[in-house]
Amino acid sequence: MTDNLNANKVPDIGEGWYEVLAEQFGAPYFQQLKQFLEAERSTQQVFPKGREIFQAFKLTPFQQVRIVLLGQDPYHGPGQAHGLCFSVPQGVPAPPSLQNMFKELERDLGLPRPVHGDLSHWARQGVLMLNATLTVRAHEAGSHQGQGWERFTDAAIQQLSEYRTGVIFLLWGRFAQQKADLIDQRKHYVLTAPHPSPLSAHKGFIGCGHFSAVNELLLAQGNSPIDWRSPE
Repeated sequence: MTDNLNANKVPDIGEGWYEVLAEQFGAPYFQQLKQFLEAERSTQQVFPKGREIFQAFKLTPFQQVRIVLLGQDPYHGPGQAHGLCFSVPQGVPAPPSLQNMFKELERDLGLPRPVHGDLSHWARQGVLMLNATLTVRAHEAGSHQGQGWERFTDAAIQQLSEYRTGVIFLLWGRFAQQKADLIDQRKHYVLTAPHPSPLSAHKGFIGCGHFSAVNELLLAQGNSPIDWRSPE
């Protein structure tokens, strides 16, 4: 098993997160999830790499979360998943949903489309880029759904809702929008739009204006806006 989920040490999950999720790591369902992942890795290729499973949490500490962008599942192609929803490492072509995100970024803010699909620079500014399921079997979309990850990531959303204020949740598509019930909308902001996939991007995602809306909400709270530009 990877060091990130070693039962004998505190998981490497990023600043502030273990304190609010410790109960999850000790729960029976999480022990079953670890057993499932051990069995999967013994016979299958699993994405992302073990050290990147909690990358979203590592790059965006609990107290620094300003925006939550929810995805469903890691990319299942070789070299694509690296622990951040919608994002791919530099040198990997941007998948269609990410290309549509860049189209909306250009339309909304007039920014040039990024030259790569690594969104780590968003994460470091406080955008928690969280998939509901944190691992996947190679070439099999959704193959690790229903094994316990959703319970874990739901708990992360609930902890943010309870202990933070003014977080902006971007819920794109029906799956993400089902998570709205986990969020106290008296304390937080929820922005919804269709998913940026080719099937639905032109049914309202293109034109949603969420990138500018996020920055307006941040400025209204006295916070600095997100620099959505991609570093070269």
